[in-house]
Amino acid sequence: MKTREDYTLAKCCSPTPDDIIKGYYSHDNIIKVHKENCDKLDNIDQDRLIKLNWDDVIEHDQEFEPDDLYRSLEAIDFKVLSHHLEFGIDYAHVVARKQNISKQEAFEIHQKLKEKNLIDRVEPKIIQYRKGIVENKWIKHRNHTYYQLTKQGEIYIKYYLTNK
Repeated sequence: MKTREDYTLAKCCSPTPDDIIKGYYSHDNIIKVHKENCDKLDNIDQDRLIKLNWDDVIEHDQEFEPDDLYRSLEAIDFKVLSHHLEFGIDYAHVVARKQNISKQEAFEIHQKLKEKNLIDRVEPKIIQYRKGIVENKWIKHRNHTYYQLTKQGEIYIKYYLTNK
């Protein structure tokens, strides 16, 4: 049985527990979950496709209730979390430029969010560069500290965006 850290839901088709799903192992060994009839699966190496069942593979999200940590976050914290939700793995310089804040403020916000377990530092390895910006470009992680959302960070920002 896989855990929540082993998969991500595809943004292209946004599968829900009511859908029949399929997945594939990505280059970073994360299972990308798609609706079974998603067009993107036609272009995937068929050897990497796997059959999935919501009950066997994926733990269902429980209803989120805002807690003290959530309530302690400021609007700029949610802007940074939102950036990572939209663009995926990225580093503070780009976030600073996109959010129109100073580099120092971006560094401090990333540190704060990391300490609160809402983002994780990405270990130095080959990563997809700025997902959604440059298609299929992979780079060796170096010179910058890259961050990505944790599952808790993803839950927080999705709740925030839905309820603001």
